[in-house]
Amino acid sequence: MDHFFKVLLIDAATGFYKVRRYRLGDFFGPIDLGLHLAGRHNSLNIGAGLLAGSIFPGSNRLFVNGFSMSWGAFYVSSMGGAGLVFDNLGIDMVSIIGKAPTSSILHLNRVHGEEVQVELQPIELGPIWNGGRGGVYSLIDTTYELFGQRYENDPRILAVGPAARATDLGAIGSVPITKGRITHVDTWAGRGGFGSKMLREHGIASVIYGGTVIDEDFRDRKVADQWFVDKYQKKLAAKDLEATTKYRFDPKFNTGGTFGVNYATMGGRIMAFNYKTIFMSEEQRLRIHKEFIVDHYLKQFNEETIEQKQQKHCGEPCVALCKKMNDEFKKDYEPYQTMGPLCGVFDQRAAERLNRKADSSGFDAISIGGVLSWLMECLDEQLLTPEELGVDTTPVFSPDGFRVVEDSNHNADLGVQLIDSIIERRGIIDLSEGARKFARRTARKKGKVILDSFLYNANARKGWSVPNQYWTPGVLSPMPISGKYYMVYGSDFLPPRELGRQNSARMIQELIIDNAGFCRFHRTWAEEMIPEIIGSLFGLKQEFLANVAITASRINSRNSSVFWESERNIDYVLTFLKRKRDIDGCDDPELLQWIARFEADKHEAALEFWYEMHKGTHESLREFE
Repeated sequence: MDHFFKVLLIDAATGFYKVRRYRLGDFFGPIDLGLHLAGRHNSLNIGAGLLAGSIFPGSNRLFVNGFSMSWGAFYVSSMGGAGLVFDNLGIDMVSIIGKAPTSSILHLNRVHGEEVQVELQPIELGPIWNGGRGGVYSLIDTTYELFGQRYENDPRILAVGPAARATDLGAIGSVPITKGRITHVDTWAGRGGFGSKMLREHGIASVIYGGTVIDEDFRDRKVADQWFVDKYQKKLAAKDLEATTKYRFDPKFNTGGTFGVNYATMGGRIMAFNYKTIFMSEEQRLRIHKEFIVDHYLKQFNEETIEQKQQKHCGEPCVALCKKMNDEFKKDYEPYQTMGPLCGVFDQRAAERLNRKADSSGFDAISIGGVLSWLMECLDEQLLTPEELGVDTTPVFSPDGFRVVEDSNHNADLGVQLIDSIIERRGIIDLSEGARKFARRTARKKGKVILDSFLYNANARKGWSVPNQYWTPGVLSPMPISGKYYMVYGSDFLPPRELGRQNSARMIQELIIDNAGFCRFHRTWAEEMIPEIIGSLFGLKQEFLANVAITASRINSRNSSVFWESERNIDYVLTFLKRKRDIDGCDDPELLQWIARFEADKHEAALEFWYEMHKGTHESLREFE
């Protein structure tokens, strides 16, 4: 019997809606179906995977995609656990077109066998954002107060903050609701700025959804266990427990989560003070890591979060317990890196305050952290004045004599001021069309040195993204989607052409997980088992794999990556190469050759390095070989 994906198409301009069905086999999940719908309607697509609600851990991620305002091309973002409640709507995707006449709440509910209830409720955002808990959190509270009583089961809410109105990097935030109580475990579809798209292009400020539909989700644990025993000689639960060790607790490092394990193992690869550490000696970097991170920032985390077992899941039962908490503050590596060491913040209290300000305002945490650290360096180097940025101080932006508590708090206070400046557009700041355009416009007036200290990936005319926080060329690769893990972010040296090829292979593996609606924290088994599961349940294993390859090629057909515009990008790659030689002792002839080429003509070598990665990507992501 054929299986169909059910898509609820909503015109926010009129409130009209209809359900369309798409046959499994033609499409397989939220990514390929979202790509199709975005191409036809420029829609914002929100959906869960084929196996949402099943017994497979990590299968309840909620995916948001469409053409991103910040990246300038098709983009994919996601948040943990929110697909479990979405599955209770009895549909697979909501696709929003048109724009509501005024900012509105979108209410979606489905009671038993009835059709989905769709309602748009106009609201005035200013008083909501400025009241209560503030920003995103106040909007979540208000949305629940208005509509929560209509649900038999706990609903889920997606909401935006003032960043969505003022910038192109507004995120979509959500928290699980348990027994009528709004919890503190934030989950975010941050990358790609889909909060900005949801509000500015569609007029939707929040979405509340839920229902009581019970569909035929796969629940046969005995059958699933046999699949895993045949593959791994372990049952599903045992394999998943092994796969999620890093995200729960890794006894090798006596810590857990992305924050704990990454900082425990980073050593001389530390990035701080807007990446200025790449120009420092290994001895200086190791001192920063030891004195500021291991002995303080990480120590606080281990004592307050790991030892106190403040660990939660994202809204679906999962052994990873990856949400590392300290009361209401959730500690993930990348937000607490960009709004931590990158901004000269090495104290948990200071980082909590800055991260909370960014989250409440509804920013993509990684992108806003990269912007804040760049603006701080501009202030420190006197390239911009406090008056121009609407603040009253400059940062402490050197490790020499740095007081880990006092100066971290000073820098966090400055970061909070800068966020207010961005929201209120004080001084010369205007990020309504993105930080890249603001940087180029400012550099034309004040000199390119301003642009040269901003590390970002560029796409098309205005698209931009702050890279993932790993010191490796992979994060600056010319991929069709940047800022996600559709690339190689390990610390090994790969020749650039080979890096492009392996980036492409990584993208395909990530799409296997994403298009099935899974969390990548389960990837060590999910990448191998998802095709097998789809083959066993639907008889479409080869069709699924072929579809993933085609989807990757179609996303890459819109690859408009632009060669590095900032000097900091070039230096980021060159210093990585030199560190591989001088510190890691890598004597790969091609590594040595590239270093020599950079030293002979840095800009020409950078262009060749970038294009070699580009070649590797394009020769790999072709629809027909």
